[in-house]
Amino acid sequence: MGNSYAGQLRTRRFEEVLHNSIEASLRSNSLAPRPIFSQLYLEAEQQLSALEGGSRVDNEEEEEEGEGGLEPSCPPNPYQMHPPPEGCCTTDELILKSPTSRGFCQAGKDLRLVSVSSEPIDVPTGFLLVGAKSPSLPDHLLVCAVDKRFLPDDNGHNALLGFSGNCVGCGKKGFCYFTEFSSHINLKLTTQPKKQKHLKYYLVRNAQGALTKGPLICWRGSESRGRPSTTGTGSGSLFPPLDSSGPQAASSSEPTPGTSPGVPMGVQHAGPVSDHPSQTAATGPAVFNGKDSPKTQQLVKNKLPAMPRPSALGVVSNSGPPKKRHKGWSPESPSATDGGYSQGGGNRAKYESTGTSCMPQVGLAGPASVTFPVVASGEPVSVPDNLMKICKAKPVIFKGHGNFPYLCGNLNDVVVSPLLYTCYQNSQSVSRAYEQHGACAAQPISQEMQLLLTVYYLVQLAADQVPLMEDLEQIFLRSWRESHLTETRQPQQAPPQPFPPAPGAVAQVTSAQLPWLAGLAASSCNDSVHIIECTHSLAEGLSEMFRLLVEGKLAKTNYVVIICACRSPAIDSCIAVTGKYQARILSESLLTPAEYQKEVNYALLTGKVDSLGAFFSSLCPEGDIDVLLDKFHQENQGHISSSLTASSVTKSASLDVGGAPTCTSYGLEPHHVRPFQLAVAQKLLSHVCSIADSSTQNLDLGSFEKVDFLICIPPSEVTYQQTLFHVWHSGVLLELGLEKEHVTKQRVEQYVLKLDAEAQTKFKSFLQNSFQNPHTLFVLIHDHAHWDLVSGAVHNLCSQSDLSVGLVDRLLNCREVKEAPNIVTLHVTSFPYALQTQHTLISPYNEIHWPASYSSGVDLYPENKKYFGLSEFIESTLSGHSLPLLRYDSSFEAMVTALGKRFPRLHSAVIRTFVLVQHYAAAMMAVSGLSQMKSYTSVETLEITQNLINSPKQCPCGHGLMVLLRVPCSPLAAVAYERLAHVRARLALDRHFEIILGDPSSSITVGKHFVKQLKMWQKIEEAEWRPQTYLELEGLPCILIFSGMDPHGESLPRSLRYCDLRLINSSCLVRTALEQELGLAAYFVSTEAPLEKGVPNEALESDAEKLSSTDNEDEELATEGSTSEKRSRSHDSACSPPSSKASSKSAGSALCGESSAQPGGPSQREQARSPQPCSPSDESRVPGDKQRLRASQRPPVISRHSPGLAPQPDYGLKTSQRSVQVPVTSSSSQLSSSGSSSSSTVPSASTVILQASHCSMTRACQQPPIVFLPKLVYDMVTSTDSSGLPKAASLLPSHSVMWASSFRPLLSKTMTSTEQSLYYRQWTVPRPSHMDYGDRAEGRGDSFHPRRLLLSGPPQIGKTGAYLQFLSILSRMLIRLTEVDVYDEEEINIDLEEESDWQYLHHGDPWPDLELFRKLPFDYLIHDPKYEDASLICSHHQGVKRQDRANPRKPEELYVRRQTSRMRLSKYAAYNTYHHCEQCHQYMGFHPRYQLYESTLHAFAFSYSMLGEEIQLHFIIPKSKEHHFVFSQPGGQLESMRLPLVTDKSHEYIKSPTFTPTTGRHEHGLFNLYHAMDGASHLHVLVVKEYEMAIYKKYWPNHIMLVLPSIFNSAGVGAAHFLIKELSSHNLELERSRQEELGIKPQDIWPFIVISDDSCVMWNVVDVDCGGDRSREFSWSERNVSLKYIMQHIEASPNITHYALIGMRKWSSKTGSREVRKPFSRCHVHDFIILNVDLTQNVQYNQNRFLCDDVDFNLRVHSAGLLLCRFNRFSVMKKQMAVGGHRSLHITSKVSDHPVAVVPAQYICAPDSKHPFLAAPAQLLLEKFLQQHSHRFFPLSLRNHGHPVLLVDCYLNLGSQISVCYVSSRPHSLNISCSDFMFSGLLLYLCDSFVGASFLKKFHFLKGATLCVICQDRNSLRQTVVRLELEDEWQFRLRDEFQTANAKEDLTGRHI
Repeated sequence: MGNSYAGQLRTRRFEEVLHNSIEASLRSNSLAPRPIFSQLYLEAEQQLSALEGGSRVDNEEEEEEGEGGLEPSCPPNPYQMHPPPEGCCTTDELILKSPTSRGFCQAGKDLRLVSVSSEPIDVPTGFLLVGAKSPSLPDHLLVCAVDKRFLPDDNGHNALLGFSGNCVGCGKKGFCYFTEFSSHINLKLTTQPKKQKHLKYYLVRNAQGALTKGPLICWRGSESRGRPSTTGTGSGSLFPPLDSSGPQAASSSEPTPGTSPGVPMGVQHAGPVSDHPSQTAATGPAVFNGKDSPKTQQLVKNKLPAMPRPSALGVVSNSGPPKKRHKGWSPESPSATDGGYSQGGGNRAKYESTGTSCMPQVGLAGPASVTFPVVASGEPVSVPDNLMKICKAKPVIFKGHGNFPYLCGNLNDVVVSPLLYTCYQNSQSVSRAYEQHGACAAQPISQEMQLLLTVYYLVQLAADQVPLMEDLEQIFLRSWRESHLTETRQPQQAPPQPFPPAPGAVAQVTSAQLPWLAGLAASSCNDSVHIIECTHSLAEGLSEMFRLLVEGKLAKTNYVVIICACRSPAIDSCIAVTGKYQARILSESLLTPAEYQKEVNYALLTGKVDSLGAFFSSLCPEGDIDVLLDKFHQENQGHISSSLTASSVTKSASLDVGGAPTCTSYGLEPHHVRPFQLAVAQKLLSHVCSIADSSTQNLDLGSFEKVDFLICIPPSEVTYQQTLFHVWHSGVLLELGLEKEHVTKQRVEQYVLKLDAEAQTKFKSFLQNSFQNPHTLFVLIHDHAHWDLVSGAVHNLCSQSDLSVGLVDRLLNCREVKEAPNIVTLHVTSFPYALQTQHTLISPYNEIHWPASYSSGVDLYPENKKYFGLSEFIESTLSGHSLPLLRYDSSFEAMVTALGKRFPRLHSAVIRTFVLVQHYAAAMMAVSGLSQMKSYTSVETLEITQNLINSPKQCPCGHGLMVLLRVPCSPLAAVAYERLAHVRARLALDRHFEIILGDPSSSITVGKHFVKQLKMWQKIEEAEWRPQTYLELEGLPCILIFSGMDPHGESLPRSLRYCDLRLINSSCLVRTALEQELGLAAYFVSTEAPLEKGVPNEALESDAEKLSSTDNEDEELATEGSTSEKRSRSHDSACSPPSSKASSKSAGSALCGESSAQPGGPSQREQARSPQPCSPSDESRVPGDKQRLRASQRPPVISRHSPGLAPQPDYGLKTSQRSVQVPVTSSSSQLSSSGSSSSSTVPSASTVILQASHCSMTRACQQPPIVFLPKLVYDMVTSTDSSGLPKAASLLPSHSVMWASSFRPLLSKTMTSTEQSLYYRQWTVPRPSHMDYGDRAEGRGDSFHPRRLLLSGPPQIGKTGAYLQFLSILSRMLIRLTEVDVYDEEEINIDLEEESDWQYLHHGDPWPDLELFRKLPFDYLIHDPKYEDASLICSHHQGVKRQDRANPRKPEELYVRRQTSRMRLSKYAAYNTYHHCEQCHQYMGFHPRYQLYESTLHAFAFSYSMLGEEIQLHFIIPKSKEHHFVFSQPGGQLESMRLPLVTDKSHEYIKSPTFTPTTGRHEHGLFNLYHAMDGASHLHVLVVKEYEMAIYKKYWPNHIMLVLPSIFNSAGVGAAHFLIKELSSHNLELERSRQEELGIKPQDIWPFIVISDDSCVMWNVVDVDCGGDRSREFSWSERNVSLKYIMQHIEASPNITHYALIGMRKWSSKTGSREVRKPFSRCHVHDFIILNVDLTQNVQYNQNRFLCDDVDFNLRVHSAGLLLCRFNRFSVMKKQMAVGGHRSLHITSKVSDHPVAVVPAQYICAPDSKHPFLAAPAQLLLEKFLQQHSHRFFPLSLRNHGHPVLLVDCYLNLGSQISVCYVSSRPHSLNISCSDFMFSGLLLYLCDSFVGASFLKKFHFLKGATLCVICQDRNSLRQTVVRLELEDEWQFRLRDEFQTANAKEDLTGRHI
């Protein structure tokens, strides 16, 4: 790379560097100035720097010159130019030494090898003669004597640093510096001399004693750059075949540009393009040469010396000796390792934008592909008539700066493109982009500088490289960035001066200097770039160029740069590409797909291709191939049952009859959802839910009852049938309830829409359907969504004839779809890039990417199959993998290139197709016995054909393999089909394999014989069955010719073995198109077989195998089908046959033994590419092998020289080595066998055992197909950039988008799919033809469509299955949304209930009869199942009936183990905040027409004597609810809550206000009673704690809130109930006094309130049908009713005011007639109670309680003599909730930072102990402790139900194993008779003054009974003990005193 002043260079202004470089070039003796941009701007590829330890080899051309003896000796032209204009570097220092000094030392002695080879040379001991290379004498070696200590050994190591050498010419000795020595021998370097670069070869004496060039000196630098270690041969023999251009050029020493198969070719056609001329930014695909593979570099380097091009600007200053070079380059500077091209040419981005450069602009395209410029001036220029005939290619003219003249005449032979102009414009805008990013304003690059940089760029392009606009953009960007950063940096620091002061100021290049500087730059490139300077206008320059072209004077010129600098200050310029190779690629890449098709059709229709056929015939030694075929056909007609034809035919016939042999490898896979698909479906579902949950109200999931869908797919019949098949077999239609049982295929067709001409009708009915069913959620799935993104507007502009243009946009983006609230659109694609632009409709939050299978090394979704996609294919090409799955065919490429020159008017696609068809035809003939045809095919094609024809013979059923031949152009596909079918017929192979033409528009056609086979294999009875998808061709030996410009998502069967993509359009190189083609081969590999886990494990085979190429003597002996040694050597890498397969080890162990590494042959990297996965066909060449291998379950190890030593598995089948070649059939090629790990070396004698294992299907499941690519594509796919990202990923993402700016970062390998999406969203914009183009017209940023999602995942990975699964779980979720889990438990303690004799007169009584009801005994037993763990309450008649109860549940299991049932929500359900529907929007306060409800805060105070203080409550009352309250007139103070009258009979409203205490359930609480109340007016108050007020108000803005005082923030539900009741009592008094003034009696005010749990979801009623008045028989049914119905029924009860508490049953599915036989019960009521505030005025809830407060209150109410009535015919369903409520009560330690659960035993502690305090209320600790540990206090009571514990005035749960007896101490209270009871304990809880010593003396206790006294504090405890005279009867010990572990105390005593 010249002097690496990288560090300093970057700190200087660009122009200064330029001037200094030119000056240095002038001073140097060499005529090769180094291009400035190489040194400064091309990106440094870091890949190989690691290998080189950071030190790069400089000036790679010099390093390579002369290496292969391939370069012509073309000394550079001397300067032919005008004297320099003023202002340039002065020329008085320009000294050109006489050329004679080259090759001579300073003393004038000749050093050239040719001169001194026969002269005796004195070589001192320890010195060696070496040959040095001089860049100025590419054809000569200079002889030097060098001390061998300073030279490396054979491994490139151990060379001492420094130098010691002698001159063999003049004899001068003792040169200690190579710099000094190189100067002495006149190497004429422009870079710092370096021994590694210039000392090239050892010199040796031959047999005649003459000195000759010997082996290459093995410097480490060169080795590490990918050269194979060569020991005995010179590098001239490296890859000789690669540098040939096919048969014609094999011996030519002059490299023909572009013919090297080893070098990536240019782009061969353009992809789809913008339809608008305005859209000309860096378009098109960025195509890379991808030359980071060491092999490619090597090949490329061999080419370079054809023209001694500059590589970097050598700036050798006169101010002293050169400085030490830098190690490596800074990131911005160019890398020295760009594969032997100088930097700019770096293969690095050869194609980065050929496409880019070449995207045509339809608006500019004339009829004959001539693109007219936008601006033209002056006289027209005439294009010569026979230009193309003379040039052999269409010149491509790129308009540059200024005006461009008109062209006239033969316009068909020239192409004009504005892309370069666009590139210049873009780079002018780079500075503006920087300004937007906050940098200060800076000058853009001048036009002159742009043009000069362009010239430098063109100068260093290799002969086989194509210019790229993206390259230029990067160069301009870096150039500008350098100068700009330098300007901003200069004020801070004065950088060191690496250059002498430039003559004059560093000024901009002027237009006057430009032609001269450009000429200077181009002078070194052997006329590859020709500069034409015009004086008046570009027209004269163009005319001059045409003249030179016609005269043949530009034969070696690839680029002509025309400059007209007369128009000061501006310049006019254009650049013409005249090189045959470059012009062909660029002109073809400028064609639109339509033009491409047109050109191909034209070639076919006009018979132009006949000349190709004639050419092929001339190659065939025996005349026309068809003559040979006819001859073969006549000879073989009589005996078709030859060894070749018999096998598969007879096999299948025999199967028909006997059916005996069967193959176990065959079987279509059952459909099941894989873990990945389920994970993706769940991700999709969660995204849909998040749309619904967002506050935007864009999707109301709650309003949908079912799911419907429509899948839109591209117009491919196979994809259509495939999708129908998936939908049919997934069962999704049944699951969604869209179809009943036995779905027919016709019914399925309604749900899949093929986007063709008929699509609109079907789509309209879909829209109509969605409009008519607002409660159905329609999912519109757009599969293969990257296809057809053309805007509907384009369709409107075009003629109406083509309906398909813009169809997707017109249907899926129509207003109806966008606005329908019940349509969700899901785009599904493997290539989402075109949907990720700045204007996309899809929010980044609505993108779902297929998850990675591994995260941090953990297999996230274990599956028994491994997906093999693009990255895995690329990985298989890396070293260490023995079986690369991606390959290319160099001999094919060579032939194509050669023919391209011979037939310039034929499109490359035509040539490639004809060559490939010819290869296949020749291969079929060779396999059929015409062995002379082997020379007319390539090794790859021969391998494919052999395996195709032979595979059915290996399987008892005749299963074979599929070969996919991709021919994108349909007419060419038809030609290929006809030709191959013809050859197959003449060779009598009709029944061996099928040839299928796969056209998107038509269905599959398969011959009857093969259909019969398929039906037999798949056990299909149906007579009319025909395969309709490629998947149904499983196991059929066939060539599938797959046409169509794009694949449309067709899946291929597992029997696909070869994916031949050699014909894919190379100019399709945009990321989408490339990945789409490669996606055809994507595959699932079975990971179950431990034997062969796909490719990676096959690397275990020995090196001998890797190196075995087909060059060996046994080859011809072993098999006829092999190509000759000479032939196989004539290919590179991939051609060393991939054919290598299983039989290489079976049939060819001798091959493995004898073949040895060929040093001059393919490198190991290439070798690694050649052995290939065992193709199904050969697996059975020796049947025993595979079986033995399977049995041994280990990969074979193959010994190179002793095949017999291969491991003998314990299979017991051993044979002699002599049998090695026996089983090989004459037709199966040894080629197809050079080594793979699939079968063992030693063949087995047995051929019967496990026959199925030879079936190609067996292997197919375990190994992906092999893919053949065009060399250009292969190089691009397999090479990576500096970050390790495959270069293909950096291409323009799609034809329909373009880069937003050339100022953009590069993609990085570490980016996730999400980050890539964000990158494309930032840096790409749609073209005007893209459907998203107009979407930001309004300038709004919020233009994402809310109901649109994008699912992306690799091709063939199972996205269809994932979205069908998504539909299923979405449907289940909608049903689930309409379902709830409700508690479904049987009532407890039913068996303890004693049947009373008392009975109602009528079972059907609607209301209780008060008089009868009073006589009903109270049932003390708790029947609510939630109290299963509560203490049993004994009443007088229960005695000792029950001795024990079931084992109690652990408290933590209480929630988990409670039984629930899933119930569908009825229309009368209560809802939580997630429910949205039109009817209750207003009720909820979210209606868009209304403001968010304003509410006001009102304080409400009342005094309560028991608390001894005034209670202050706060009401939050929305404006809409103020009518329920009374406010004082002047001040608006809240006075009371309005209450209705008992006598009101209105059915419009519910009289009782409903209070719902709640905590922790602001989202989940069921407070939306709109539907439950059936729309009736009602008063509903939420009772919340102060700290939760804000969150509840946010979620329920239209609800009245009652906010408890802050002292109750940590209180339990008892406090809420207590305050609700006290407030209601106080309010009743206020309302009575208020309404008394209005003349209403106090007793007429409605006294009831409802206290409801926040989890009551639905209400039911039992309808009873009584057979007669007193009949025992009656039937009943239960139905769901509204709460309004129940409340109005209860409120209408006669004498209702006489009941204190009214409740209802808890629903259970297990309810029996026993429970509903009695319509009413007098028992406990829970959950939903109607409370008479008036009657219960003197009965209070216990405000301290957390648990069982309702049981406690029920007992108090009953003991006060009041009536509790349960309506048994009504039931309430309670929803199971996992959040809030009592579950929000956590007991944790106050001390610990991390809350840790505390066990209940720690809830109490001894007083004054150092026990850790707990962060929980004392009361909660007490209740929880007693529930868990009461047996410690009451040991006698344990399971002793005849002797309960006596509870006074309070029910506490002591656990299920202890029974209790409740008594009230109040006078006149109702208590059970306790005279029969002997109690086992007494519990006094905060007892008040009603409890006295005399009261307690009424009760009898067992001896040893326990007393537990609970008081607020120690003091009151002492007082209570004294007041109740407890010490008389009980003994106390101080150690029995405890306190709750927060502060409170209690005390236990023992009865004496």
